[in-house]
Amino acid sequence: MATSLNGRRVAILATDGVEQVELVEPRKAVTDAGATAEVVSLEPGEIQAMNGDIDKADRFTVDRVVKDVTVDDFDALVLPGGTMNPDNLRADENAVRFVRDFVNSGKPVGVICHGPWTLVEADVVRGRTLTSYPSVRTDIRNAGGTVVDQEVVNDNGLISSRNPDDLPAFCATIVAEFAK
Repeated sequence: MATSLNGRRVAILATDGVEQVELVEPRKAVTDAGATAEVVSLEPGEIQAMNGDIDKADRFTVDRVVKDVTVDDFDALVLPGGTMNPDNLRADENAVRFVRDFVNSGKPVGVICHGPWTLVEADVVRGRTLTSYPSVRTDIRNAGGTVVDQEVVNDNGLISSRNPDDLPAFCATIVAEFAK
């Protein structure tokens, strides 16, 4: 499995307020499996990660700007959480377009915690089953999705988890799905 993602390119769509562990652990999992992972964000420069939405954590370099990328540039997408991160992403038309195009392409998408807010804004959860942080579940239901309370859910390549405690299962599942 160490080289199961050789040659694959993974976008991690994130901006200021991203929950650090939800960016770092999935990125490590896919790069350890051989993928190239790039942080895609709203603006060039750096983004400020957070711990528990309260404490500033590390800053991360932005590799690409979302208005300059397309779904064809990547093989898979990761949407980390933190409350500020997806709230900012869902207000950006380029980020919403990118997420919508990605899900509609059928390429795999991993989303954790509050990350589904961007999926809801992109109108791509209707008829899908996923999990999320508890406070996001009503939004998913209202957008036509089905919510289950499980560690990890894989609905035809849409992989979701609830919170950082689920990261081991989430990371293993995204690597397996991204390798298909």
